[in-house]
Amino acid sequence: MAFRVQSQSFWRATAKLATVPRVTTPAPQWIRNYAVDQRKRTAIVTGSARGIGKAIALRLAQDGYDICVNDIPANKAGAEEVVSEIKGLGRNAFPYMADVSNLKEVESLVGASVSELGDLNAMIANAGIAQVKGLLDLTEQDLRRMFEVNVYGVYNCYSTAAKQMIKQGGGGKILGAASIVAFKPFPLLSHYSASKWAVRGLTQAMAMELATHKITVNAYAPGIVGTAMWDLIDEELGKLKGAKKGDTIKKYTDELIALGRTSVPEDVSNTVSFLASKDSDYMTGQTIVIDGGIIFT
Repeated sequence: MAFRVQSQSFWRATAKLATVPRVTTPAPQWIRNYAVDQRKRTAIVTGSARGIGKAIALRLAQDGYDICVNDIPANKAGAEEVVSEIKGLGRNAFPYMADVSNLKEVESLVGASVSELGDLNAMIANAGIAQVKGLLDLTEQDLRRMFEVNVYGVYNCYSTAAKQMIKQGGGGKILGAASIVAFKPFPLLSHYSASKWAVRGLTQAMAMELATHKITVNAYAPGIVGTAMWDLIDEELGKLKGAKKGDTIKKYTDELIALGRTSVPEDVSNTVSFLASKDSDYMTGQTIVIDGGIIFT
């Protein structure tokens, strides 16, 4: 049966409703609360008297870590300056001089950090060296020294930190310095490239073996960074190719980097901050490229 409403009645009803005050409910204000990790956390950052290592140490201090600032004795003054900056941020820090290529010194480094700061939560195996030299011109000593620092040094840090973390229980974060040359070698940087490929492989293997202990192992792969190391690479490549100082980095930046600028250490430390945080707890065995768009994985 059809239901009919007279048009006049409907108009009166709607007019009456129109006089009723309208009650509005404010739109809900969605607020996301992030849990702040208040635990005491400590980290060792090797090669942190300057450059990328310094930026990492300062960033992790801002993130709430107490820091053991490590470098070789020749860079002691720089390490002490970094310690002062960290203390200025309200975190604890101390310098410890050790050569990462020497296992005994790395063991002493970890022991000193635990004694001074408490349980070790993160190891950043950042220390490394570079050399510009043609592959057929390399000496046995050139190759040996490159691997002693860049591969043995990373292994010494990884393994010693892992043993300490396993002893403590509760897991941990282990990070190593790779490079874009761990994905695509550069000419005249052959042995440096090979050493960084080794870091990438070691990182993957360590990640598999340490996963049962809730220890994650990842690496970060910077590109062309405005640091003393890249100043040296620029200078040496310039000598070989007859280019002026600064021209090689500029050429690489203009031709290779999608974002069109040379990286700064803070570009790398921002990524390390993530890898050392709880946000990366489900990542392990990865090598993260931070190069402005040179290598695409």
